This record gives sequence, C-alpha cells and structure tokens, in this order.
Amino acid sequence: MQDTQQRHKILIVDDIPKNIQILGNILSKENYQIAYAQSGEQALSITKHQAFDLILLDIMMPEMNGFEVCKVLKANPQTSDIPIIFLTAKADMNSIVKGFVVGGQDYITKPFNASELLARTITHIQLHEQKLALAEMNEKLEEKVKERTLQLEEAYKRLNQLEKAKTDFLAIISHELRTPLNGITGLTTLLNLTSLTEEQQQYIHYLEDVANRLTRFSETALLITDLRTNKNQPDFLPTQVKYIMETTLHQFEEKNKGKYRSVQVKMANDDLMLAANTTLVKKSLEMLMENACKFAGTAAEIRLSVSATKEHILLVCEDNGPGFSMESQKRLFELFSTGDILHEEGTGLSLAAIKLIMDYHNGKIEVRNKEAGGAQIKLIFNRYEQ
Repeated sequence: MQDTQQRHKILIVDDIPKNIQILGNILSKENYQIAYAQSGEQALSITKHQAFDLILLDIMMPEMNGFEVCKVLKANPQTSDIPIIFLTAKADMNSIVKGFVVGGQDYITKPFNASELLARTITHIQLHEQKLALAEMNEKLEEKVKERTLQLEEAYKRLNQLEKAKTDFLAIISHELRTPLNGITGLTTLLNLTSLTEEQQQYIHYLEDVANRLTRFSETALLITDLRTNKNQPDFLPTQVKYIMETTLHQFEEKNKGKYRSVQVKMANDDLMLAANTTLVKKSLEMLMENACKFAGTAAEIRLSVSATKEHILLVCEDNGPGFSMESQKRLFELFSTGDILHEEGTGLSLAAIKLIMDYHNGKIEVRNKEAGGAQIKLIFNRYEQ
C-alpha cells in the first residue's frame, strides 16, 4: 500500500503556509509525494513541468483565486484530467456549486479533518487511475478494432475476388461449351436421318444424352452467372400459377419422353396468382423434375402440388428417388461441392441455381427426405396482393 501511494503525486496550492504544512504532514505520513505552491500562477507553472495525480486547491487566494486556476487547468489538455479538490473555509452552497461548475471534483472545508482528507484523497486518486486505465484500454481496443477492420476488409476483398473468379469461370465454361455442343447436336440430328444399324443408333442416343446433359449444365451455369451478377432483372408480373404449371409440364414432357414413369399435378386452387419472373419459376420446376428423372431413372414418379397459406404460395416437387444423403444435406446449395449430392455423377448446380432464383424472389427453398422414401423440395413464394 505504501509503495503504491508513494508513486502518487499531490500538489497543494494555498497562500497560507500553515495550511500547506498541516496538509503536508497528514499526506506525507501516508507516503504521498507532495509538491507546494503559494499562488495560482506558481501552481500553473509547476503543472507545466510535472504531472500530478491530485491537486488540493484553495479557493480564496490573492490575485488569482482557485476558481480561476481550475478553469485554466481544465482548459489545458495536459492537465484537464487531474482531479481537483477545493480547500475552502466557506461551506456555503454558492461556493460549492461554483466549484463543481468550473470543473472541481470535490471540496474539503477548513479546519481539516485528517480522516476525511485521506478518504477523499484515496477515492479521487483511485477514480483518476481507473479513468486513465479505461482510456488506455479504449485506445487499445480502438487499435484492435482498426486492425480487425483492416483484416475483415482484406478478407472481404479476397472473398469478392474468389466470387468473381467463380462467376467468370462459370461464364467461360458456359460460353465455351455452347459452340461444340451446337455442332454435336446438329451432327446427331443429321445422323438420325441416315440409315443406321441398331448398334449405331444406340451410340447416337448415348451421344445425344451426353450432349443434352452438357447443354443443361451450360444453361444452368449461365443462369447462375446472370443471377449472381444481377444481370437478370426483369419486372415481376402477376401470373396464374395454373398457367405456369401447365406450360412447364408441357415443355418437360416434350423434352423428356421415355425418361420417367409418371407426373402428377395437384392444384389446391386454379385461380392462384403469383407475382414473379415466370421464366425463372418455370426453369426451377423444370430443373426439379429433370433431377428426379436423373436420379430415379425411368421409374421416376413425380408429384407436383400447389397450395397456399395466408402469406405464401407453395410449389412442391416430390419424387420416389434415393433422396439426399446426410453429407449432401450440409451443402445442397453450394457451388463446386465435392462429388454429387446424390452419390452419382453430376455437379449439383441445379439446386444452387434454384436457391439463387428463390433469393431473387425473396422466397425460400426447403429440402427434406420423405419417410417413405424419395425427396421433397418446397418452393415458398410470398403471396401476391391484388
């Protein structure tokens, strides 16, 4: 305790030497370091060259009183934080209030009580130390925040660079695939018009299937690129859900004959309206049905249903395929995930694209495995307010 107090410096300012002697004797016994000044000007001069933990300042002094000295000290950034206790023979309220107004922290009336003096001295020195420690801590925290902010900005910059690289990569793949795919599609069409053996026809069908899969990949990659770069921003128009379902189903049946067992559609209300980008909604449903065919094969049984709540319209696609593995459910909507989400050859881009489409519509996508087997994917749109 004595070692700690010995480091604390106190300035006593009083024009009466006897008062300085009394205060000095009391404080010296507690091992405080004491400095003295017998005028306001002398006190200000001392504080220019020495830092103090506390100032005991008499109010009634000639030429420059304690209030004036306090104002000067509080106006100087180097001394503004030093706690000041006024020494006064006046216990009237006006002097006390004026002392607080000009920046004093406390007051002690004459004649001095040693216990009161020491208690107030200890209290204000401790408060002063805590204030300095808090200021130092805040400064360190600000430095930490600045450092962390720079790290986050750098990480965000790198993330944006990676996102741009992935987006550019998808765009390049998509565009580079289109030209040779168009050539392959044209050649297979011409070959189908010629006389072929059964084995050759099988080769052509296989080539057509591979070309179609690459075409779907290219289209999906380009769609993802457009959505991620906000290139695709048409107006949302109110459209009858029944029309969306019927046109999507017709297009799907035309493109996928012989690739599934059945498709069933259930509409809760034929008059439901959906404010959306119709092309994107139809694309989502088409990709869901194509995935069902892909993983359930020619035995695929697809069930589409439409229902509504007070706030949402729900488009649901169910199938009798293998469903989603536990591992795949952790990364259903990731681009470039390792392997396929259903343990088979593929890219997993479809669900990533559908997730982007639902985000684009401020909607949600929910995916789960059914207890009886197969998968259920639910597209949740906000209901159109007429």
